[in-house]
Amino acid sequence: MANKRKENPSVVCIGGGTGMSTMLRGLKNPFKDITAIVAVSDDGGGSGVLRQELGMPPPGDIRNCIQALSNVEPTMERLMGYRFQEGSLKGQSFGNLFLAAMNGISSSFDEAVARAGEVLAITGRVMPVTNDDIQLEATFADGGTVLGESRISVMKKQHRCRIASVRLVPEHPPALEACIQAILKADLLILGPGSLYTSIIPNLLVDGISEAIAKTDALRVYVCNVMTQPGETEDYTASDHVKAIFAHGGGKMFDYCLVNAAPDVNSIIETYRRDGAEPVAADLSALRSLGVEPEVVNISGYDGNFFRHNPWLLAYELYRFYMSHCSGE
Repeated sequence: MANKRKENPSVVCIGGGTGMSTMLRGLKNPFKDITAIVAVSDDGGGSGVLRQELGMPPPGDIRNCIQALSNVEPTMERLMGYRFQEGSLKGQSFGNLFLAAMNGISSSFDEAVARAGEVLAITGRVMPVTNDDIQLEATFADGGTVLGESRISVMKKQHRCRIASVRLVPEHPPALEACIQAILKADLLILGPGSLYTSIIPNLLVDGISEAIAKTDALRVYVCNVMTQPGETEDYTASDHVKAIFAHGGGKMFDYCLVNAAPDVNSIIETYRRDGAEPVAADLSALRSLGVEPEVVNISGYDGNFFRHNPWLLAYELYRFYMSHCSGE
């Protein structure tokens, strides 16, 4: 039975990284009630430095999502994304420091994120999946392991085999209750797009998240990546992505999968191939055998020398998807 269509549906997005913020930038136009649940296992770059020195969760992915949903003057948005070019702050972004300062005057990290969202007048809300200090550990198909999200890609290339599984250290951190309630009350639940093992799956390993996804009555959809990712998903098809999510989530996490229509990347494909990346193959029959109905749509475009999700095309297709799969009665 189709879900009843709502004029202002509650949309919950689960993920992290560039993929999540790219989608949110377009999604805030057709939808206004948006909750972004973001992974906090990153330990590299400027976020890793603040995490180590201040003992706070990594702010980078959170900051990108807040920027994507913000409704402020262009100068303020540029300021949030500004990275210092020299000195002890070289490579650090002002937005990360802003969140660090907000964390210093708040009782918890999720409160700091909520306050930052208010200051930047965001559409919807952004929440860390947990307030706990967690790291990500990967186990490879040859039995080798590596601790630390920033080291997984490098070590995978050295092991020259697939990632068998990932886990959080310490295991079973509690999810924010607000995240669980948002999932249970959602009308449209979106997983991805984003790095499979380091942006999407870590959320499913936080206690309460997978269980809430299994219980929700929301229309559940996974937005598959456009390209494979060197150091994570070389040679992965769309169904390989789905199998990994289901294996880590403990069961079926969604009913539909948005896959990109065959892209024309002839002009840049050699650059990708040198890095070990290629378009994700849409193996439709394999997806259906997993109980997932594929939706083949045009949701990508060129971004400089890269082929990525187009935020406006993706938002349009997700809005069309919601409207077409819900009853107007």
